[in-house]
Amino acid sequence: MARLIAARRTAVVPRGGAFARLRIEDLAAPVLLACLADAGLSVDQVDEVILSNALGAGGNPARRVALAAGLPDRVAGLSIDRQCAGGLDAILLARALVDSGAADVVIAGGAESYSRRPLRYATDPDGGPPVAYNQAPFTPWPDRDPNMGDAAEALAERLGISRTAQEAWAVASHAKSARIEHWPEIVALLGVTADAFPRALTPALLARAPVIRGSITTATAAVAADAAALCLVVSDRIAAGRGLLLVGGATVGGDPEMPGLSPVPAIARIWRREPLTMAEVSEAYAVQAIAVVQQAGIDPAIVNPGGGGLARGHPVGASGAVLAVRLFHGLKQGRGLAAIAAAGGVGTALLVEASGA
Repeated sequence: MARLIAARRTAVVPRGGAFARLRIEDLAAPVLLACLADAGLSVDQVDEVILSNALGAGGNPARRVALAAGLPDRVAGLSIDRQCAGGLDAILLARALVDSGAADVVIAGGAESYSRRPLRYATDPDGGPPVAYNQAPFTPWPDRDPNMGDAAEALAERLGISRTAQEAWAVASHAKSARIEHWPEIVALLGVTADAFPRALTPALLARAPVIRGSITTATAAVAADAAALCLVVSDRIAAGRGLLLVGGATVGGDPEMPGLSPVPAIARIWRREPLTMAEVSEAYAVQAIAVVQQAGIDPAIVNPGGGGLARGHPVGASGAVLAVRLFHGLKQGRGLAAIAAAGGVGTALLVEASGA
């Protein structure tokens, strides 16, 4: 069974901040090398790099990261795009490669530079001027492809999750993050050693937060951000008893108009209600996290003990991998779960177990 034996990330920095000039490989290569150093492995032992990236210009970012980190030319690199879920999906692909015997050492995760995302234009087949767009289509039906803020509000209305409840979740997320004085998983980059966004959310700040849609405000939605997060997934032969067992994983499609609920069936597929010690749940929106925790039956007391995306930011293609990194550094015994929703109605979940549990 594949094991996760090292996991690191950069700090998560809102777009336009300290990482604004960094390319994807500038973010991810130092994290990759830190993972190898933590595990005592060399670059020559790496079989593959699988990297999620959602907002870049295409090409093969995984290959660029592998080359920038000094990996052998034979490491081809595999880049994937499953939007927010991609970072976790990269880890599931690494697990599959290792469990099948096709690889012994795979580095997997995500990297996103929201600051340097390219401008996108749709061409006119009739010869008209190109039209700028921000969100790529996630379904073939425009009337069933909601803006993410609209989808969050629809979820709040469907489940009766109030603005007050969302704000309480956001306050708790920031407070939990602010209590942590040292983040051992963060690789120092440009002198940044901690997430830049956590703050004290006062009633006054919450009251004047701009409304995105209905009950959704800027205080209950994660900010766009830059970051990289990577995990080292290896065979039992390499692990020698170290790290977390990758017990299960699943990606499931759901209603594209209600993407916030998409992790629930993924969680149900791999979790049989055994006791969990820790859970990391995506907080692209507070309502999304609340809905997943409620509908999946997870104890809120074990969710995001170091705060979540509301307190960090949302580096889209890297966000799922950040959850796995947090699990690796926070889970000391028992089982842990990571879950994330993605645009288009896709949900991914990962179940891990501490060695000796």
